[in-house]
Amino acid sequence: MTFKRIILIILDGVGIGALPDAAQYGDQDAATLQHVAENAGGLSLPQLEQLGLGHIAAVKGVEKVAAPLGCWGKMAEKSPGKDSITGHWELAGVVLDRPFAVFPQGFPEAIISAFIAATGLHPLGNIG
Repeated sequence: MTFKRIILIILDGVGIGALPDAAQYGDQDAATLQHVAENAGGLSLPQLEQLGLGHIAAVKGVEKVAAPLGCWGKMAEKSPGKDSITGHWELAGVVLDRPFAVFPQGFPEAIISAFIAATGLHPLGNIG
C-alpha cells in the first residue's frame, strides 16, 4: 500500500489507557481521555470519531463508527519511562535504554535553585 500523505495527530497529555509498565510510575489507572469524558458527561469529538477514535477505547460520547476515514491505533514506546517526553524522543528516532528521572513530589531544591539562578525567575509552584 502506498500513501501520498500521512498526518500523525499527537494529543500530548491525552492518554487513552495505561501501558504495561504504567504501575512502575504510579500510572496504572492512566486513562486521561476516558476520565475527562466521564467527568464532563461525555465528549463531542466528531472529526476524531470519524477518523476512528472510538475503535481505540471506549470514550463516553465518542462512537465506534462502522467505516473510519483514517487508520487508528494506540502507540506504546519501546523505551522505559513515563510516556510524554519518552514518546517525543522515540518519534524523533531515539530509543532510550533507561528512563528519565521523575519528580512525583516536585523538583528538588537543587534544581529549583539552579533554575532561579539561570533565569532570574521563580516558579509559581513546585508540587507533585
